[in-house]
Amino acid sequence: MDLVNHLEGRLLFAIPKKGRLQQAALDLISGCDIQFRRETRLDIALVKNLPIALIFLPAADIPTFVGEGRVDIGITGRDQVAEHDASLPAGEVSGVTEVLDLGFGSCKLQVQVPEKGDMLESKQLVGKNVVTSFTSLATSFFSQLEGVSDPSQLKTKIKFVGGSVEAACALGVADGIVDLVESGETMRAAGLKAIDTVVESNAVLVKSKNTTHELAELITSRIRGVIVAQKYVLCQYNINREQLAVACAITPGKRAATITALEEPNWVAVSAMVEKKKIATVMDELIKSGAEDVLVLKIQNTRTE
Repeated sequence: MDLVNHLEGRLLFAIPKKGRLQQAALDLISGCDIQFRRETRLDIALVKNLPIALIFLPAADIPTFVGEGRVDIGITGRDQVAEHDASLPAGEVSGVTEVLDLGFGSCKLQVQVPEKGDMLESKQLVGKNVVTSFTSLATSFFSQLEGVSDPSQLKTKIKFVGGSVEAACALGVADGIVDLVESGETMRAAGLKAIDTVVESNAVLVKSKNTTHELAELITSRIRGVIVAQKYVLCQYNINREQLAVACAITPGKRAATITALEEPNWVAVSAMVEKKKIATVMDELIKSGAEDVLVLKIQNTRTE
């Protein structure tokens, strides 16, 4: 099959090829009813039910492909977008637009030093060796710390390492590192501690400023719907009209609760979206307010702002 010809007219959607963001990204697009089959060792998959092609790329490369308009939209980390933007020549405007915070992949890009050392502040690393895979962000961070606008005047030596950054201090390659921290377990296992945060990151949906593909907005809407559905449940209950105002204050819904009259006089059925993390407390409060037959239903998908 000539994939180049089959890409013509399709929305090109970049997905992380591997790593911490991939499975959550795949679950998200599955919730959007994007149906595809990825052949073994092939980094392009044609979607069966929509004119879309999924392009599997390293998360670090996705902002570049999106920024240059090679793909229309993509899922990557905010840290990777920040690194891409920081690497652009002075005066060049980024071609990447963040569309949605996807709510997963939370982490921090932090300055780390040996736990047993005496360094407590990033300024103590000035003039020393710092290893990272985020060289542009690290250079920008230490340039601000040193008060220089020209990176060539930087006293701190920023070195690139593509993987196992946390081992650099133990091996004597670096005095400190700039690396991603999720739970902090890897950092502590390597005998390191965080002393500063460069960027806080989540997975984000990004769009090329050059794209004009009509499906970009449709897919964005679908993804937004899946995200909302993951955060909310549908709460339904019956209540006497005399207690309705109190109950609706407990479950105001996204915009307003849906209220339907029951055949039993002076009773109504109420339906409202409630944040999943608050539902147990909300149910307790509803019972105290006089609500009966309280039900909680999972939301598969939604279209709501």
